[in-house]
Formats: sequence, structure tokens, C-alpha cells
Amino acid sequence: MAQHSLDRLKTVPALAARYDGHDKILALDAIAAVPPLVKDDLNVALAHLEPKADVGATWLFQSGGSTGAPKVGYAPTGFYMAGVHAQWAPLDRDDVFVNAWGAGRMWGAHFLAAALADLCGCQVIAVGSVTADEYVDWLAFFAARKVTAIGGTPSVLRLWFANARAAGITLPALRKVLWLGEAWQPQLEADMAAVAPEARRWGMFGSTETWVVGTNTPDCPDDTFHVLPEQLVHVGDDELLDFTTLNPEMLNPVLRYQTGDAGEIVACPCGRPGGAMRVLGRRDSVVQVRGLGLHVDDIVAQAERQPGVSRAQVVITENHGRALSVEVLVLASADAGADADSTAASITGSSVDTEQLRKDLLASTFTLSTAFQHDPGNFRVTVTDALISNDRTGKTSNFVVREQA
Repeated sequence: MAQHSLDRLKTVPALAARYDGHDKILALDAIAAVPPLVKDDLNVALAHLEPKADVGATWLFQSGGSTGAPKVGYAPTGFYMAGVHAQWAPLDRDDVFVNAWGAGRMWGAHFLAAALADLCGCQVIAVGSVTADEYVDWLAFFAARKVTAIGGTPSVLRLWFANARAAGITLPALRKVLWLGEAWQPQLEADMAAVAPEARRWGMFGSTETWVVGTNTPDCPDDTFHVLPEQLVHVGDDELLDFTTLNPEMLNPVLRYQTGDAGEIVACPCGRPGGAMRVLGRRDSVVQVRGLGLHVDDIVAQAERQPGVSRAQVVITENHGRALSVEVLVLASADAGADADSTAASITGSSVDTEQLRKDLLASTFTLSTAFQHDPGNFRVTVTDALISNDRTGKTSNFVVREQA
């Protein structure tokens, strides 16, 4: 399959030259010697190849759009889930499963989860976009139907569990929480424990280009995944992961494709034999602010270490490519009460002091202190009721870039 992907890529005029001297793939070393693909390369390849499934429909799904330009990936009906189900079956016929991944706007996770549920033979409740005033009614319905499993991005799952907790609704039958699309959010644990104390997480890792690469169970750390037999993982420079798909049904030519994630090969504490992949985070979270590189993940991590901060997000406002301002949005914990007369939010006897956090971030971050030396007021920290999310996927990115109107 790696040879087949190489042969297809060599037919793409814009990419052919990069594969000069790479003709035969007879061993793993030959794959590792092939130049890696990034999203723009794959987009060029797919625009030329326009792949089609051998049987059934060819589905087009959109990737990106949160922090990068949207791209298109292809999949056949079934979405490659037979191979996943053969290795990982968190659902069974007795489960009542809520598929809370968004179904619209060309995102594939909802349909992928539906294909998995079909293989598992469970009952499925599919929900689409839910407005703030609909959560309580839906949650009451879930409780009445004795829902045993729910799946979604961690950002969306947090909304379900936080709303249930705030309304005093419990889901005692819930045992399984499936997730895909973002890193697991440890802050979910507290709300899960209150709403569904028997619930445990089951994770998938992948992208619209690679589809599912690996899975984990409640016995695995949330950042560690067991790679499927049909996927190869390579750790390259700067710990960047690249993936090669060996599934003969794969429509995307995934040959050393880099998703932007960093990682390492580890032994999973769950005890399952063989190596596993530990995902260390994104390597594409360094953004240019007035000519200087801002490490967004470091800013977010420092803000989230503040007592009472549930999550943080960096919002960069630009005008024709120049950063006008940087704002750190801070989401307070569920038990925090905002003080309208100050910059602080009272949190269980402590507080989120936005001005002090702003000073700390400026002092610890060369980029911010230098970039805003002459206009420090254009770097702000703000307590907010909600972070900015992608309406299409429900994902909440660590950073958002907005163009000033």
C-alpha cells in the first residue's frame, strides 16, 4: 500500500520532483527516506487525483478551518471503521449511544461514529447543534432513555456535562464517554464524576486525512494510543509524527503525512503488549505576532495553572496580517462567580485576577513584552462566559486569529 501511495503521488505534476530517486518501497527504511507530506501537499495531490471509492459512495469531508485554511479529505462509505472495530469495540448491543459529534458542514466525525455504532449493533440517539436552552430537555430525555454512552469532542462533552451538573441532572446509567477531535480535557473529570460517576473515557486519535490512527481505553493515559495494524507511525525531527496508511481502501495517499502533532513511542501503562504512541501536542501552535514567534500553548498552559481557571484561549486580532492586539480569554470554573465591579472573579475563596495574570504573562513571555512594549494596552486578559468555538465541529482551539473588519 505504501508503494501504491508513492506511485500515485509521483503522478501529481506539482509533487513528482520531490520523489525523484524514490522508486521502490521494500522495507520500513525506504518509507522513512521518503519526504514527508504536509496538509498543503496532500491538498494538491487530492485536487489532481480526485479519488473515488471502488464500491458505494465517495464522501468528501472538510479538515481544518479552526486555525488553518480548510482542506478536503475523501472516504468511502463505512469510513474505514471495520478495521477500528476489529481492534477496539467500546460499544455493544446493549448500549444506548448518544452521537454528539456535529453532523453538518462537511465534518466527518459524526458519520465515523455512526459507522462504528452500526458495527457494534447498539441503539443510537443522534443529536445535532444544541442551543443553550435545549440542554436540560435533552439531558432529561437521555436520563429517561437510560443512555449508557455518549461521544463527541471534549469541548462539546464539557458543555453536556457542565449543563447537567448545573441543572442537577444525573445519568446513572452512563458508563462510556467516547471522544475524538481534540486532546482530552482533564477538567471534564470533575463534572463527569458528579453527573455520571460510573462513566469512563474511550479515545480515538486521527484526522480527516489519516482517519483513525489509534485508540485507547480507560486503562490508558488520555494522551497515549495503541496504533491500529493498518497504520504506521514515525517520529521525525522535533518529535513530529508522520503517518503512513496501509489500508488498501484508503483514498487519501497517506505516505509520511504530518498532522502537526508531536509524539513519542512508549510502553502504555495499561500493560497491553507492544509499543504505543504518546501524543505530546501540536507543533503548529507558534504564531507570528509582529514578527516574533508566540508559543500559544505555553500561554494557555500558564493561564490554566491559575487557580480557578477552567480553560484559556488566545485571540489574535489582525489587520492585513499585522497583529493589532492579543487577548487571552479565561473561562472560570463552574463554581466561580464574576465580580462586575473588578477585574477578578471570585473562585472558591480565591480569585482570577486578570490584571495580575496579564502582568505575569508579559513578564514571562519575551514575545508579548517586546511586541507590545509601546502599546501594552493591546494585550489583555479577560474573564468570559464562553470561549470561541468552531460552529462546524464544536472544537475550541487554543488560539483564534480574527481579521479586523
